[in-house]
Amino acid sequence: MKPEDLLQRLSPTHTQKCTVGCPVLDRFLGGGIPCNSITELVAESGCGKTQISLQLLLSAQLPTSLGGLSGSSIYLYSESPFPVRRLHQLSSSFPTLHNPLDKILTHPLHSAHHLFDVLSQLDSLLSSRRDTPSSPPIKLIVIDSIAALFRFEFENNPRDLKQRSGLFFRISSKLKEQARRFGLAVVVINQVVDVMNDSDGLRIGNSTCLYTSERKVCAALGLSWANCVNTRLFLSRQEERIAREVNGDDGFSTQTRRFIRVAFAPHLPDSYCEFVITGEKIFGLER
Repeated sequence: MKPEDLLQRLSPTHTQKCTVGCPVLDRFLGGGIPCNSITELVAESGCGKTQISLQLLLSAQLPTSLGGLSGSSIYLYSESPFPVRRLHQLSSSFPTLHNPLDKILTHPLHSAHHLFDVLSQLDSLLSSRRDTPSSPPIKLIVIDSIAALFRFEFENNPRDLKQRSGLFFRISSKLKEQARRFGLAVVVINQVVDVMNDSDGLRIGNSTCLYTSERKVCAALGLSWANCVNTRLFLSRQEERIAREVNGDDGFSTQTRRFIRVAFAPHLPDSYCEFVITGEKIFGLER
């Protein structure tokens, strides 16, 4: 094998990808969410990171001929209860799927150490589902959210920060090992924190800082965690006032616009795409 052959095999361009369920978003992402690595969705509340993750739980069940992974999923959640009702709404856009909720396994998370224990116990399940023809293999893991697990477990002192960084690498190493071994797509949801001054805006990826709702923000958990993920996608929103005439009087209404941007990725350029959330689906808009 030549060195260039090895690099070609490791490149996400030649890795299986999972459709997001929208051709515009798939083109923006170079085909979808890549397997064999960790993709992070970073955003403030209300931008759509959980919505996209729920749509991925459905699109992963599609056959590979339609861009799916022909598999089931695991959804690990640390904050709100699993949004079954919203998932059922989104499933209406996937009429070819039969009982899609039956192919989604869910499990609550209580702490970062609990997450690592759960991941360690998943090996046997991933192996058994891969080797059992009657059950679709697990091909997608979603963690919602990683920041919540570390919010109260560690103090802001050198000893705890060192332990926290060590746990970052243990969790991400386990996820990457499982992703490569079982051909999984791994999606991790993260939150943002406000950037109070320019010194807080350490450059990570394509920009020093990011903007949402007219706020300057950066991803939670800092540089140590940023080094643990392969791809970071930043979701943002902005409110726009639109002039409208109502009953002969001038007035204004507010419209929310949402965007997804590549913060960093080994296979994608710095770019962005506007997307819309409706009752039935999430879809991108052509530029």
